[in-house]
Amino acid sequence: MLTPQWLDQLRTRVTLSALIGRSTRLTKAGREFKACCPFHNEKSPSFTVNDEKGFYHCFGCGAHGDAIRWMTDHQGLSFMDAVKELAAEAGMDVPAPDPRAAKAAEKRDTLHDVMAAAQAWFVQNLSSPGGEAARAYLGTRGFDAHTLQRFGFGFAPDGRQAMKEALGKFPEAMLIEAGLRIEVENRDPYDRFRGRLMLPIEDARGRVIAFGGRILSKEKTDAPKYLNSPDTPLFDKGRTLYNLHRAAPAARQSGRMVVVEGYMDVVAMAAAGIGECVAPLGTALTEQQIEMLWRHVEMPVLCFDGDAAGQRAAMRAVTRALPLLRPAHSLRIVRLPEGLDPDDLIKQRGARAMEETLGAARSLIEVLWEVERDAQPLTTPEDKAGLKARLMAHVDAIQHPDIASLYRRELQDRYSEFAFPKRESRWQQGGGGGGQFRASQPRGGRGNFQNGRWQPQAESTPESLERLRRATGGGARDALSAAVLAGLIQWPAQVRRHAEALARTPGLDPRFGLLLDCCQASGALESDHLATILVENGLEIPGTAEYSGLRFGFLNTDTGADQAAEDLAQAIDLLVERPVLDAALAQATARFESELSEEAFADQQRLLKRKLEFDSRLRQMATRQAASS
Repeated sequence: MLTPQWLDQLRTRVTLSALIGRSTRLTKAGREFKACCPFHNEKSPSFTVNDEKGFYHCFGCGAHGDAIRWMTDHQGLSFMDAVKELAAEAGMDVPAPDPRAAKAAEKRDTLHDVMAAAQAWFVQNLSSPGGEAARAYLGTRGFDAHTLQRFGFGFAPDGRQAMKEALGKFPEAMLIEAGLRIEVENRDPYDRFRGRLMLPIEDARGRVIAFGGRILSKEKTDAPKYLNSPDTPLFDKGRTLYNLHRAAPAARQSGRMVVVEGYMDVVAMAAAGIGECVAPLGTALTEQQIEMLWRHVEMPVLCFDGDAAGQRAAMRAVTRALPLLRPAHSLRIVRLPEGLDPDDLIKQRGARAMEETLGAARSLIEVLWEVERDAQPLTTPEDKAGLKARLMAHVDAIQHPDIASLYRRELQDRYSEFAFPKRESRWQQGGGGGGQFRASQPRGGRGNFQNGRWQPQAESTPESLERLRRATGGGARDALSAAVLAGLIQWPAQVRRHAEALARTPGLDPRFGLLLDCCQASGALESDHLATILVENGLEIPGTAEYSGLRFGFLNTDTGADQAAEDLAQAIDLLVERPVLDAALAQATARFESELSEEAFADQQRLLKRKLEFDSRLRQMATRQAASS
């Protein structure tokens, strides 16, 4: 059993700088060593090694660990393999494990012997007369001899008992446990791989742990085109990435890791000079595989075929990654031209075209937005509301609070720009076409802006102020509007951010018009300036009495600026959505009163239900934000 005391002794016997210095160029810096970090691509050294403390640390990417961690994270060994290798160098005997663990380890070692023998047999078959069809297929792929030898291509003959005869020195039960033979009730076991081009699947140390086989006969239409080994004591497909043991060293040089859909894509990429390439094995990219990729690079590039299946695979990867996101760690995604896989693109346009395609990889949030936006038609308000609901559901899956907040803000901005396109209005583009808000003066008063402050003219008459008060009485003055107004005054930097959406919303409280007019002012807006403008134009500053039932977080002075901006954006979304819903409900009610049909009644009831849901969301949002502030 490995006790903490024994592991500490092992660490003290290992000179960490000597261990790391075998593959990383270290420079002495006082009592430490420095280097460019081997875990991420950088030009100036931020990676330090301290022999006295026994750990390494990178101030750029946060990589940190001791000698054992170096062997697992950098060299790709398992924990026990790392301990054994370090112990052998340090002249220490590894304590014997408990009997059950020893038996399991012995079984794994024996299965490794089985897999090595199977791989040698497959390779031998490829060069035999029976492997002619496999060699002919490889000829169509254009792989050179070095690639064929490097990746260990082989051939499984078509007989049901051929492997049993070739590997007769191993018991039948062991061949079944290794996934090479299939056992079914009331029938003799038979070979799993028959009439297939074979590729070995290897672990982080390059040992064969499984196989993948591509069918060669066009007559076997009922058989799967690609077949992988089942999960075994050696092989867990959800925790294995094909070619990782070759790609990891290449990734340390290039700072990039590329994920493609299948192992034949990996071989094609490697043949084109892109060696930092891996693939999942018959499943969508799993959470464990994403974490494995992040041990090597912060932004793996996922490269999917340009068809509907590739699009679905990209979205599955996005949804798997969202809960795992952490600072500086995400995914970038490439979608190949429709109808092409990596091999097709390289053959038709060359390796440079593939490099250019990889260089144009898009961020995870861009792909998320585009896939959901294009998922279904967006012709009605309900369709658009559905888009927003889907986007926010993805945001809710993100566990890291800062990343979730930033995603929410970015997606809300994209949604607002899409759902509320620019239209000509009195606050929009003037005759000069400059695209600025047209605000010759705030409504209800005369004057101009000077040094960022509204200066009213003295000749404002009682009659004009009375007209403004009457207009105010007819506007949509309610608790939500008052709360949002108060929030914009308290956080004036948010006025310009939401000006477009508010300017396009009909029936708003006239006080919004004055705030929007202020966007024309140069310099930053200030709370006291906005409040002064309302008062000088005969309008009231929103008070707590107007929104007493809504205790939004952005109205609390203790709320941080980022959280307040997020909360205020959600409230403004409701404010913008409300008139659309009210208008639709009024139209449905009028239709029902004139038609008295079941269809019109159902339409009205559906919108009444949405109105109740809207009110419920408003209450929940205000209560939740207040409780979290």
